[in-house]
Amino acid sequence: MKPNKFVLQLTAALAAGALALSGCSGDSGSSGSSSAGGGSSSNTDTVEVAASDFAPTERDDIKDGGELVTAIYEIPEQQNRFHADASAPVVTIWNWYNPQIALFDGEGNYTANPSYISEVTDEVVDGNTVVTFTVVDDAKWNDGSDIDWTAFETTWRINNGESDDYTPSATDGYERITSVEEGDSPKQAVITFDGVYPWWEGLFNQIAHPALADPANYNSYLKEVHPEWGAGPYTVENIDFNKGEAVFVRNDKWWGPEGKLDRRIFRQMESQAAINAFKNGEIDVVGASSRESYATVENMDGIDLRMATRPSSALITLNSEAGALGDIKVREAVARGLDRQLLGQIRFNGTPYSETPPGSLIIYPFQEDYHDNFSAAADFDPEAAKALLDEAGWAEGSSGIREKDGETLHLTYTLIGDNETSKAQATATQKMMKDIGIDLEIRQRPSSEFSDVYTNRDFEIFPMGFSSSDPYGVAYFGQTYNSDSQLNLSGTGTPELDEQIRELQALPTTKEQIKRANELETEAFKRYGLIPTGNGADIYAVKDGLVNSGALGFAVLPVENIGWKKD
Repeated sequence: MKPNKFVLQLTAALAAGALALSGCSGDSGSSGSSSAGGGSSSNTDTVEVAASDFAPTERDDIKDGGELVTAIYEIPEQQNRFHADASAPVVTIWNWYNPQIALFDGEGNYTANPSYISEVTDEVVDGNTVVTFTVVDDAKWNDGSDIDWTAFETTWRINNGESDDYTPSATDGYERITSVEEGDSPKQAVITFDGVYPWWEGLFNQIAHPALADPANYNSYLKEVHPEWGAGPYTVENIDFNKGEAVFVRNDKWWGPEGKLDRRIFRQMESQAAINAFKNGEIDVVGASSRESYATVENMDGIDLRMATRPSSALITLNSEAGALGDIKVREAVARGLDRQLLGQIRFNGTPYSETPPGSLIIYPFQEDYHDNFSAAADFDPEAAKALLDEAGWAEGSSGIREKDGETLHLTYTLIGDNETSKAQATATQKMMKDIGIDLEIRQRPSSEFSDVYTNRDFEIFPMGFSSSDPYGVAYFGQTYNSDSQLNLSGTGTPELDEQIRELQALPTTKEQIKRANELETEAFKRYGLIPTGNGADIYAVKDGLVNSGALGFAVLPVENIGWKKD
């Protein structure tokens, strides 16, 4: 995600830089070349995979025309990607009819998109980072108004947390800006930070139409989209919230290279339905990161399997405001009762990938500065978990389930979607909890209700995930762990940690921030609300000929260059 780097999303057994929020369900394949391979699911070592795998192809080698149809697990009612309730599907849909200011390669290297930005510079002036964006002369919103410095000002104001009129999921980075002003012309935006801000490449990667400065407009994206406030090579033909379909066509107001596709279509489907649709030729890409989906597509003719690192984190979230989980000892017992390695083996069984359980939600194991911060907070130790429940006053009953004050220790596990691997993980978790004396009830809900579950915090134990749109995870430490973050669904932040996070974010260099973040993350994990369970690889089955699509890693590609290769 761009203003909020982690986006909540639904994944394959999750299997949200901005974090994207994700729940546990089927593979969420859409767009991303070498064949997937190497490694064994019985192996506990991480398998080396490419940073990206999407059949990169120059425009001259791509056909003009054709459609791309893929599944999407939800078309949420909230369609404002700058709103705290925006999940990964919202971001995916938004990107097809709104400006892409920044592009990234698979390793996460930043480039300003030349269709929008002619130049971007950064310098330190009087101890403050100053970033200047110059917008190309031809850039206009679909309503005919110029894309200029006011879009950057609006993006800052709706994301900096200063006004209760807006509901950003996080303010990381934007709250450090002291001004956004017109430069040498209205086409130039000058952004000044308070002190040195080393992560500026993660900000303004998507920008808001100045109309969104009006809170009524900002809040008008409920079951509604506003293509007039968008811009880019494609625009909205139709979004049907009842049918669950979003269709995009070429935009005749676009000034840049014409989109290669005639139409881009998303259809809402559960994971099994998506696999069936791919087998029947009804969609062009499907996620194949689970055993069932991989086995289905592995030997199909006329497809390409693409696999790359997945910049996302599967985790189990414990709602600290729900019943017995309000007791930190109970939450720690759950954390120590979870065999994360077994959950990973279940998730990756039958696929050409395996890994060691990750220990961070801010830095991925394939990144240079990764530390296993979770192991310092909790390890798999059922006996220690039982002792913690003893201390919390939950005594073992005759059935083996713990009791206190005449009540049994009963918790619920909210499972989203119909993915078989997710179900197997849920059943395994249920058994792990029973082994320490917790009666865990699995409640299954359809993928279409994912947004309802997380926006209302309607869960006790919830497998979900964060996906990252850039490699700057430390920059969004607050988005993950602040007590008031819309993304920290566990509710386990503290005022003391909030203050330490503010001090971390004021450090002047990336090196200092990374070092301190690795220290603070262990302390955050000791609140036992967020339990990392996996990262995984993105594996997609792609129809032969589809290029600039598949397993992207950190890559953000111009949508106009996605299409079908010439014969």
